[in-house]
Formats: sequence, C-alpha cells, structure tokens
Amino acid sequence: MKTSRKTAITAVAGALALGMFAPATAASASVPGIEGYSDVVANEAITTLSSERGVSEVAAATLLQTQQNSVDALDELRSSLSSDIVSEYLDASGKPVVNVATKAAAAKAEAAGATAKVVSRTAEQLDAARAQLESVSVAHTSVGLDPQNNQLVVTIADQAKDSAAAKLTQKAAQLGDAVRVEHVAGGMEKAIYNGEAITGGGSRCSAGFNVNDGSQDYILDAGHCTAGVAEWNVGPSIDASFPGNDYGLIRNDTGSAPGAVTLWDGTTQSISSASDATVGQDICKSGSTTQLTCGTVQATNVTVNYPEGAVSGLVQTSAEVNSGDSGGCLFSGSTGLGITSGMGGGSSYFQPVTEALSAYGMSLN
Repeated sequence: MKTSRKTAITAVAGALALGMFAPATAASASVPGIEGYSDVVANEAITTLSSERGVSEVAAATLLQTQQNSVDALDELRSSLSSDIVSEYLDASGKPVVNVATKAAAAKAEAAGATAKVVSRTAEQLDAARAQLESVSVAHTSVGLDPQNNQLVVTIADQAKDSAAAKLTQKAAQLGDAVRVEHVAGGMEKAIYNGEAITGGGSRCSAGFNVNDGSQDYILDAGHCTAGVAEWNVGPSIDASFPGNDYGLIRNDTGSAPGAVTLWDGTTQSISSASDATVGQDICKSGSTTQLTCGTVQATNVTVNYPEGAVSGLVQTSAEVNSGDSGGCLFSGSTGLGITSGMGGGSSYFQPVTEALSAYGMSLN
C-alpha cells in the first residue's frame, strides 16, 4: 500500500543532521510564491531550475507550481485508470503525460486533462524485458525506464568489468529497440563514509525521516546505513533491508523528533504528505555532506547494481549527493519522496519513502 499525496500525514524529514551554510539569496519580490514550499526551498529550487533551463525566476516558479498541480492530477489518474497506464511523466511545461495501452484509456486520460500517448510496448512487455536484463547482474550498472521514449535504459559505468558488461550489452541487443545502452564515467556507490552527523562504528550517514508507530519515535533511514552500524549516536539500528531494497529503521532515543526537513540555515521545510516521484518533477534533497541541493527526477523504478548487490525500485535524479548524504531526505515542496541511497554517473538514487513507510507500518511525525 502506498501513501497518496492527498493523504494528510504530519510529515517529515529528520532535522537531526548537523551543520549550517549561508541562506540562499531571496528571490525577487515579483516571483510568485509556490504553495507548500518554504522560502529557502523555493529559492533553491527556483535558482536551480532557472539555471538548468535558462528561464526567468518567475517562469521557474510558475513551472514548479504547474508541476505540483500535475502530480496531483496524476495521482487521480492512477486510481481511475489503474493497469491501463504504462508509464507517466511531466513534460517540459510541467503538464502531465501518460502512456497508455488502449485508445479507450487515452480518451479517459485526455478527459481528465492529461496528454495521452498510445504506446506500442505495454507495461507487461517492458517488465518482461526488464526481467531479462536484471538476470544479468553486473556491478556498477543500472536498468531504468525512459517513459518519454517508452524504452528501458541500461546504464554502464566505467568501473563495470568489461567481460560482464559485454554480456549485459549482448542481452540488451537481443531485446531490440525496447532497450538502449548508455555509458557513464566512474562507478555506482552507496553514499556512506567516515565522519560526523548521525554516527556510529566510525561511519556517518544523514538522519532520514522522523517516524513513529504510535508510541515510539524512529528514524527511517537508508538500509545500507542500518545494516552496517548497530549503534548510532541517536539510538540503535532496529532493522535493515539491503540489498534488494535500501531502507532501515533506527530507534530515536534523543527525545527530539521534529516534523521538518533541515535546510541548513536555521530554517526548515514542513511536509504535509508522502508520495511517489514522477519523471520530470523538480525536487530537492537535504543531506549532511552536500546539504540542500535541487534537481529533476530522471527516472523511476530503477534497478542499481551496487558492488554489494542490486537494489530495485529506486528514483534517479540530477540532484547532487555525496558520501555521507545516505539516508537524507528527498522532497518536492511539502511532499516527502525518498531516502538517499547512492550515486553514480552524475546521477543520484533514492529509495521511495512510501514503500519504506508501508513496510514498517510507520507514520511520518
């Protein structure tokens, strides 16, 4: 069961991560406000979007508000069209686009205000192709969906062994134009290293979402963090799911479990719901190494083959992360989206928070 963006949840992300930086420069007074965004997050998101797309601050703010409205619309469409939807994304103007298998489904989507595309490959066909690709597990590679082209993307990093990568490339070639292969620099690594923030066993991660089971506070964090460290400075690790998934639970014994994401300038971002990320959606993340950074969702349901094993169902974004950011929070305005998992090839990867909340039966604080 996944938590809808419409569901009222007292949200948020852990403000236990440490450190400060200078606040972002305030946007011009002529820039419209964005519903649910704190000033600091709005400024960072607008600045990033304006720079990446070469648009004015006013246009960036308008686009972010349009995206937020579109994601709400997609939530409704998922409920009404269910299995008829192959995939979905936000176009360059922030409007919702759904790929569907039939003309009847396209008509329903169009009536609801979305652009609909009848595509040649169904969700079942793409899932079958994905299963074949994932049967060839190669460290430092990933498999994700490109909804704009209704196509799977195999990404191979330089650190992948040539002989193993060749087998994966061969498998991709057998699947024809349902798959394309891309090559990136470096490797794909989970984001944890020695240092400070939430610490234990000589390792550092970032505090994730503060959650509770009705009587006890916990921190919902990256599974590779809780699997690797038994006792943190905030409390003991209670559970870990890694690899396969990348979520875990830390008992919060600090007596402090604020319902807000830290923004590193003394302010926080309130979050009122949890939801799944959408391709094309502009997002931000908070972590103890790179602090507040923003970017765009590049893919969802991505399988990343870390050296320690494969993790599936991840969200891929362009937001900067680095070692020590693991466990930190991915969000879009007032909506929590994910938990920092790793990085590779210039992208960052996040465990969907809805799946983790459901697995542990937790509510956001």
